[in-house]
Amino acid sequence: MLAGDALEQIRTRFLSHHGGPDNSGDRAVFVRHESEGRLHCEVHVYFSPAAAETARAFGAIACARPSPGDLGLLAGSEAAWATLFPGS
Repeated sequence: MLAGDALEQIRTRFLSHHGGPDNSGDRAVFVRHESEGRLHCEVHVYFSPAAAETARAFGAIACARPSPGDLGLLAGSEAAWATLFPGS
């Protein structure tokens, strides 16, 4: 609930840089809510490598590719699923 404003800032910045028709599907931002049985969940945001400039603007750090399970597409083309998670 409290992450809504921050997620909207990420979406807005991403769209201002990558939201045009030339987004080939390799630029996207995904989000996962993880509760692990706690009352409040943690929100993890994953930027594709091609969205690194946007990621840096929010202080993101590099990580391994997440599994696509339970991810939601926050910003980017639906084509990102097939491009970034082939075979899933």
